[in-house]
Amino acid sequence: MRSVMNQNGLTLIEVLITVTILAILASVVVPLSQMTVKREKELELRRSLRVIRVAIDDYKRVWDEGKIKKSVDESGYPPDLETLVEGVEDASSPERKTIRFLRRVPRDPMNPDTSIPPEETWGLRSYESDPDSPSEGKDVFDVYSLSDGIAMDGTSYDSW
Repeated sequence: MRSVMNQNGLTLIEVLITVTILAILASVVVPLSQMTVKREKELELRRSLRVIRVAIDDYKRVWDEGKIKKSVDESGYPPDLETLVEGVEDASSPERKTIRFLRRVPRDPMNPDTSIPPEETWGLRSYESDPDSPSEGKDVFDVYSLSDGIAMDGTSYDSW
């Protein structure tokens, strides 16, 4: 009469094979998830830049239309990013309504410091600034990321 042995556990080989398979899967998943996070941040950066630039262009268009009180020494661009949120008085309206261009200034997603206000996460370029070396001035002609990182396409974030 043969006795049948009941095996309730795993052998050492089965455990090693399982651990090896899990390690291989993890080595594939981790870089893929890191790339996904980077891609999402880059999309958010592009979206935020577009939103701010459209608001700056809208401000300039309204200034050109004479809805904002003009001064001789002004370029027609907003003095700072907060003005886009706070708005300006409509000089052409008898009710003197406020024209707003942004609900809030978006944060630069490439800036890791969440303790500073969103307005300070962006680099500002004035109208009088040289295109190759942007610098701040008395107005905001354009914004750029202060990050020195490199995008997935090989370009620098601050050149977007």
